[in-house]
Amino acid sequence: MLRLAVTTNAETFARVSDPLADRGIAVDHVQAKERSIPLTDAQPTASPDADSDTSLADFDVGLVYPGRLMEGAAITAGHSIPWVNGRDAVLTSRNKAGVLATLADAGIDVPRSVLISNPVDDSVVADAVADFSFPVVVKPNSATRGVGVAKAGDLDSLLGVVDYLDLVHDFRATGDKSYLVQEYLPDARDYRVMVVDGDYVGAVERRLPDSLADGRWKHNVHRGAEATGVDLPESHHRLAERAAAELGIPYLGVDLLETDGRLVVNETNARPTVDDAAKYDAGFYDRLAKLIKTTAASE
Repeated sequence: MLRLAVTTNAETFARVSDPLADRGIAVDHVQAKERSIPLTDAQPTASPDADSDTSLADFDVGLVYPGRLMEGAAITAGHSIPWVNGRDAVLTSRNKAGVLATLADAGIDVPRSVLISNPVDDSVVADAVADFSFPVVVKPNSATRGVGVAKAGDLDSLLGVVDYLDLVHDFRATGDKSYLVQEYLPDARDYRVMVVDGDYVGAVERRLPDSLADGRWKHNVHRGAEATGVDLPESHHRLAERAAAELGIPYLGVDLLETDGRLVVNETNARPTVDDAAKYDAGFYDRLAKLIKTTAASE
């Protein structure tokens, strides 16, 4: 059997293990964070603080490069295993502004957006949004799971949010000192579409349950939203596939927003959480297994 390295031990690891094992791929966890990593001595096969294998020496292929890129460089040093989504894919998708600019340049509809690179004066922010209609969405350029995403109803509120970003960006250790301001799409339906090796393989709609929906507008699962499998039109399939092709990422979650007859690519995720298989197309795991095996054979 092929041995697949997976650097998360959360939902995705639990869900993919048995289906991939049925297809000749053994899934094991590689701990890439919250541990010590020997740099100058021979690395042990397991960390004393971990209950899982942390060496890449015996793996044939990896699913997604570690999300913490610094730790990833230390973990992968000296090991040339191929990754389905390598470091470049993770970096590409994590840069929301770069994704939006690339897709917009290719003629793919995305929310109207502007990137602010701190530090800037308030006048720069005001000029940047002069042609926007309030409210607007403010979000960190590199965060996930809806962390730090806010809605500002007027210029003073926007500048107040920016004040907090200025404080964060004042720390020299802060890596990404940029943020996005985007148009707000009211009452949008929020879809996460999975694309594997260029093909649509299923989608979920993310929606807050009625008990949480009052006064809230973000639909991240990690914020309490529920993900329900949906059968999307062909136009949605093609849009997600086109986005993945433009970015050159073989295993990608593509977030679509649909409102008032408009369909846009909002974000992408090269480290997508795998949902329950019943929410995807019947061939989801066959396609994923084929991509993993093709990647392994490419080394």
